[in-house]
Amino acid sequence: MIGALRRVSDRLLGRGEAALTVPPLDGAWKPNNRLEEAAAGHGASAPMALVLQDGRPLWAEGARVMSAAGEIRIEPGVVTAMALSPAGVLAVGSDGIAIGGERPAALAGLRCITALAWDAEGALWIAIGSELHGFAERSRDFLEQRRAGKLLRWADGQLSTVAEKLGFPWGLMPRDGGMVVAESWCKRLIWIDKSGQRRVLAEDLPGYPAGLAATPSGGAWLALFAPRSPLLELVLREPKYRREMMAEVPPDYWIAPALSSGRSFLEPMQGGALKQMGILKPWAPSRSAGLVAEFNAAWTPLQSLHSRAGGRRHGVTALAEAEGSLWLAVTGGDEVLRISVREEAR
Repeated sequence: MIGALRRVSDRLLGRGEAALTVPPLDGAWKPNNRLEEAAAGHGASAPMALVLQDGRPLWAEGARVMSAAGEIRIEPGVVTAMALSPAGVLAVGSDGIAIGGERPAALAGLRCITALAWDAEGALWIAIGSELHGFAERSRDFLEQRRAGKLLRWADGQLSTVAEKLGFPWGLMPRDGGMVVAESWCKRLIWIDKSGQRRVLAEDLPGYPAGLAATPSGGAWLALFAPRSPLLELVLREPKYRREMMAEVPPDYWIAPALSSGRSFLEPMQGGALKQMGILKPWAPSRSAGLVAEFNAAWTPLQSLHSRAGGRRHGVTALAEAEGSLWLAVTGGDEVLRISVREEAR
């Protein structure tokens, strides 16, 4: 009862969960051009998943698993997640999951697979973004404010459900006998153990989180695939507007988190002109951005890498670090990027 009254009060006064403000980009989140100014990487068509095998990247382009040398294999559907076990077993999520080239029957019916991760016991954890919508319909899932994600665990030939009602989980990383989960629509990182117990690690993030990767110091890298904005927060509080937009406007032009922007004059302008006399305004709002952040073991942000409005390296969805270099799947920028992160001054 108290919770219901608080929600009504928040909506009337515009505070709490009903506030339209977003976290400022300051401190470790201070904007910069480190992503945008990095050296050219491997050209790739919307790379969505990425792992490192012997220090070299493997990534997904549609149904193909690729390396710098070329195509490795083709899956039956669009590859949206990959994970490499300590023993070198590759798990690939597309239409179902292939483990070391084999397709267990119990995993064949899984859809909207957003992340995979192996734990220390050799079990495979599986993030399902939504049980209601496919991966390509994630904007609809966002605008309908669904919490239809699941976390599964595959061990000893058995598939079990660890957690349900998650807000589009899109990143997994093993930690302390459980799994760190990037919960995109809730803008937070949580830890979940095998019994389903949860603990919030970081919340009210300035963007929508996706891929996670461990750092040598016990921290983590996090990819945020799109920025938050007051416009998005406002749209989420207007159900009639959202319903009419989804019914009348093509999905590419919905006001929703995007992996790229600026490619069509039909895109929403986010409440103001973006250019004047062909010049991008410094305060131009953006439907997309490139944003990656490093956290320490206590989940305090240490540094961030940005590609801002007008940049081309937007929509980072997956990443991994090895030998002082950070590899990134820049989905919206059609590139697999390598950046040195341990030699630069903080």
